[in-house]
Amino acid sequence: MVNQNVILENAHIWARNFAGEERKFNPAGTRNFCVTIDIDKAKELEAAGWPIKWMEPTDEYSDPMAFMRVTVYYGKIEPKIQLISSGGKSILNAETVGILDSAEIANVDMVLRPYNWEVGGRAGVKPYLKSMYVTLAEDELAYKYADEE
Repeated sequence: MVNQNVILENAHIWARNFAGEERKFNPAGTRNFCVTIDIDKAKELEAAGWPIKWMEPTDEYSDPMAFMRVTVYYGKIEPKIQLISSGGKSILNAETVGILDSAEIANVDMVLRPYNWEVGGRAGVKPYLKSMYVTLAEDELAYKYADEE
């Protein structure tokens, strides 16, 4: 059983589906993303019971890649997601969080909370997004017009 939250700073997220669009491996309404995890941190989290997935190296010069698929759920416990730009901070909700699917991102810091499950004699941990701070990558004009309405 996992009881501790996980803090990931300067994280790389991919396979983003914050909008919950139906895709080949994703039913409609299911919001999630993958986060790459440093190998040492991944081994530590895996030993603690977190569901780390491993991708084999693509060539002889690469290391294996560790990652987790994270669920973004708007229900009883909603995630706190803040978008940070030169215009300030905005809190994203279930209607607006989909903009992260195509956003150019400079930095992501997040806290994941564990959900311990047991079904039919099997048990595991599912990572849910608790909070996330997303800094946008902006061009020169974004700074020029940051104070404009």
